[in-house]
Amino acid sequence: MWNFNSDKPIYCQLIEQFRLKILSGEYPPGSKVASVRELAHEACVNPNTVQRAFTELEREGLVYTQRTSGRYITADQELISQCRSRTAAGFVSDFLQSMEKIGIPKEQLPDELKKYVKE
Repeated sequence: MWNFNSDKPIYCQLIEQFRLKILSGEYPPGSKVASVRELAHEACVNPNTVQRAFTELEREGLVYTQRTSGRYITADQELISQCRSRTAAGFVSDFLQSMEKIGIPKEQLPDELKKYVKE
């Protein structure tokens, strides 16, 4: 469930993975999130690392804390939509850079994509 590599800090990877779970609906808007300790145990990381990731997600507004009952995913659909658009733009930018690195010009991309997209 949690995949980590050595190219960037684990807390950054946790942020990315939590964000993707929120954007994909795996963590539905308004739903309660497991505790820091539970998630740390599940991901085999230090609870402080999970806490650091949640702090960033709270700063972004994707997660909020209710003092006595825990953490929740935002119910703000507009915020989630905006974050989804920013994330998609990042994926597209990475894709375009990768295609450029292997010598595929932008003009050729539609034909290349048609090979992989099933209608």
